[in-house]
Amino acid sequence: MTDTSDETGKKTANGGPTPLALLRAARDQLVELTGLYPEALPRLERTEEGWVLDAEVVELARVPETMSLMALYEVTLDPDGLLTGYRRVRRYERGRSDRG
Repeated sequence: MTDTSDETGKKTANGGPTPLALLRAARDQLVELTGLYPEALPRLERTEEGWVLDAEVVELARVPETMSLMALYEVTLDPDGLLTGYRRVRRYERGRSDRG
């Protein structure tokens, strides 16, 4: 099969969006809906329905930054990269680490 991507890398060999294009589309759609800009997108996973990713955002900026209120959102996308839903999974202070 030949690669159908253009120089922006928006399509894979099977004609679907590349992971980078999916991440960009999800980020842009989440920003438009919530006004919150993701600082990190630590998870991207293919599912039977499409894709799911996690986005870390600053919900409330504080000084010092380590006291800012962060949130982790789970974002679902269809196979073409269109956002089908999102939900806040948890909130935490930036300076707090996960318990392991």
